[in-house]
Amino acid sequence: MRLVTGFVGAVVEAWTELRIHRTRVLLSLVGVGIAIAALTLVAALGGMVQQSQTETFERQSGRPALLSINAYNPTTGDAPDAATMRQAFAAAMERYGIDYSSRVSYGQWRIQLPDGVTDASVTAVDADYGTMHRVQLAQGRWFTDRDELRLAPAVIVNEYLWNRIGAPALASHPTLELPGDPGTTAVIVGVTPSPVYDEWPSLYVLETAYEARQAPGDQQLYGPPNYEAWVPPELADQLTGLVQADIGGSLGEGWEASVSRQDYLAWGGDYDPLLPLKLMVGGVAGLILLLGALGLLTISLVTVRYRIREIGIRRSFGATGGRVFFAVMMESVVATFVAGGVGVLAAVLLSRLDVVREYLLQGAQDTPPFPWEAVAIGLGSATVVGALAGLLPALVAVRVKVIDAIRL
Repeated sequence: MRLVTGFVGAVVEAWTELRIHRTRVLLSLVGVGIAIAALTLVAALGGMVQQSQTETFERQSGRPALLSINAYNPTTGDAPDAATMRQAFAAAMERYGIDYSSRVSYGQWRIQLPDGVTDASVTAVDADYGTMHRVQLAQGRWFTDRDELRLAPAVIVNEYLWNRIGAPALASHPTLELPGDPGTTAVIVGVTPSPVYDEWPSLYVLETAYEARQAPGDQQLYGPPNYEAWVPPELADQLTGLVQADIGGSLGEGWEASVSRQDYLAWGGDYDPLLPLKLMVGGVAGLILLLGALGLLTISLVTVRYRIREIGIRRSFGATGGRVFFAVMMESVVATFVAGGVGVLAAVLLSRLDVVREYLLQGAQDTPPFPWEAVAIGLGSATVVGALAGLLPALVAVRVKVIDAIRL
């Protein structure tokens, strides 16, 4: 208790001295505050860019850990019957409690546009695919299980195709004509964003609706469906072997299953794209922090010289060298801690600006929380700098003797 009381008393005394000499220390603390704000802000902004980059990877190759599953006959190279493979896949997913899985097929459909009939790229998936690949929507919604029951198939088109048909409001349930034998009318329920260079119509459709339009005996344009499963990364290696053996056994003799990871982490994608920027900003912030500390050191030394009489009188009333040392050093620590707190607050406010978030997140679905470890690092750095800046003045103050006060 005595130790705590002494510490609190030293902090209060340090704050009182700072208020007395606030004009002298203000300019030196500006640099410290700016440096701490820079260190904290770059960590927060880096987290946003990292999230945006991660979601881009996950849209391209799936969330970790995404298993790609196929089966084939090693002798003929043929794929198993679609119904048999689907049953084996579904049984394996249920047996190992895998909640997210999807089939993926690629092909082409003929579609009717206002200016004529054209081909469109088709990606046929199950409803879980949207979550597994973080499919981004500009408007509307992703597929649900209820869409499996629709007589008119639900489709999600890209912005290029949506604009080609006049950009109708999705609330009006716009349709897309699919000529053929038989012809079908699809209902547009969502729109995916198209990059500037995307000038080809494409759409998503549920695998069941895609298979319904396949004539008996037709081959998939780009081969049989691929099967995907999203599993916990820590269980990926174990489930890879189990699922492979399970599906291979279900298909019977003469068939082999192949299971492998395809998400970005399986290819060494776990890196920080902002590392060079963080190092550069961290170096500049460290330099500013050093300059601020030097300025504070100089001012503290000058202040101690002006306080020789005060320190000598305190020694004459029984103040120990340790008490004087701690009190003088705490002045610098408290000053830099307050400056660091102001810098951290400024960083938090800047990182929450809508314009900053929109620019850095680039449409990311999940907004990362503010990295509070950066706050701890910022305040910790400010405290360390204050302690180092106050060390030399504290040593000078300890050497002050009672006779020095009398001479003055």
